[in-house]
Amino acid sequence: MDYLYGILLIASPRLFDFAAGGAETWVPVIIGAIVLLQTIFTDFEMGLVRKIPMQSHLMMDFGIGVILALSPWLFGFADRVYELHLIFGVFSMLASLTTHRTPSRAYKTHVAHEDPLK
Repeated sequence: MDYLYGILLIASPRLFDFAAGGAETWVPVIIGAIVLLQTIFTDFEMGLVRKIPMQSHLMMDFGIGVILALSPWLFGFADRVYELHLIFGVFSMLASLTTHRTPSRAYKTHVAHEDPLK
């Protein structure tokens, strides 16, 4: 879900017609890129590099959600657009609070049996 969420954040200014080139545009684009990088580096089923513990990933998701939800007021564009930033931010916070804190048992078993020399 994180990959889809990151891509949606990056595309949202154009998809939802608020790509004016200011903070309203760049906040979701930058946060989307951070979400994608964080997901690539998280130690879970969908991670590619697996260096960030899942608990740290979820804490960063919550912080990202807070920043995204408050960004229209922090950066002064709430008079033009705020709904999607708020919705995406709240989604990130709720997802971080409801996601399992540890990878699945199948993932743990697979990682435990991987050849460390690969």
